[in-house]
Amino acid sequence: MSALPNSHEALLRNRHRLTGRIGLLGVRDARLLSHFEMPGLAFTDHAGVYESIASVDGWLAAFGYDDGTLQAGSIDSVVVFLPKARAELDLRLTLALWLAAPGALLMLIGEKKEGIAGAVKQLKALAPSAAKVDSARHCQVWCADDVRPSASFDLSDWLSWSRVSHRDTSVDVAGLPGVFSLGRLDEGTSLLLDSLMERPLHADRILDFACGAGVIGSWLQVRQRDTGQAMTPVDGVDVQSQALICARETYRRNGCEGVIEPSDGLTGIQGAWDAIVTNPPFHTGIKTDTSMTERFLESVSNHLKPGGELRLVANHFLPYEEPMKRHLTGVERVLESGRFTVYRAFRR
Repeated sequence: MSALPNSHEALLRNRHRLTGRIGLLGVRDARLLSHFEMPGLAFTDHAGVYESIASVDGWLAAFGYDDGTLQAGSIDSVVVFLPKARAELDLRLTLALWLAAPGALLMLIGEKKEGIAGAVKQLKALAPSAAKVDSARHCQVWCADDVRPSASFDLSDWLSWSRVSHRDTSVDVAGLPGVFSLGRLDEGTSLLLDSLMERPLHADRILDFACGAGVIGSWLQVRQRDTGQAMTPVDGVDVQSQALICARETYRRNGCEGVIEPSDGLTGIQGAWDAIVTNPPFHTGIKTDTSMTERFLESVSNHLKPGGELRLVANHFLPYEEPMKRHLTGVERVLESGRFTVYRAFRR
């Protein structure tokens, strides 16, 4: 069995500092919860982790910053694990202060290679009394005693909008801290959209796997509407709560159709589609990790109708072509740029 993440191990070294009702923000591994005698709140923005912590007796599990179980002033010791995106840290710290009861302890834990040194400036801007109390497992642990709780927390205050244009089609895209490619169209997605114009999908309904803020589905539907075509509904799944919130807002703003739901890979997803499109992630934290996409390729045929098409874009160096050939048929390179390749393949 693998070890707990370093940040979780660092917390266990310092759990004696925690008192009263505990809140853990940014849990990555549900096994951490078994090390505490008294349950508390466990928060994550990852759908797979949420499923794990939701099954732990006694703990209140929360998925994402809009989870209705989050209550102001309910936590006596709030632990914040450093998120992958530094831009998200301010959001997570603000949530922590809103959850904090009067006189609560605020603890920040992160690995040095994840940028904990720079993150301390953000912590001290909100909790000036914060001081380092431990260094362990390549992590730093910072604490602020008797923090001043925040009077309000409204996620809509953090929502931003960007105008994304490609090939004379523009969509308004919602953004939240921590969402991939915030405020811009990344190169891989741009190439995938080019391929959808040059070789359109023949589908009555499409699934966007790892949909992010809903750029692909909204752009495709708006493009169809602008050119006088019937709009093809595009459903979306993503593992991250902020992405799901943004995708729903993006669809709403642009008048698009599709069901957006959480999923860690295709686990638990029901149904089959005429086509699936994806610009899949390949990082876990700061490490390259292709395992999610490899699991996706193993099961994607179960979610394609007979003859259904997969359209996938990826960096040249990612080893997806061979697993695609193992699980699908008719694999070909549709379009290439200096860094990316768009593949198409079909259900056998």
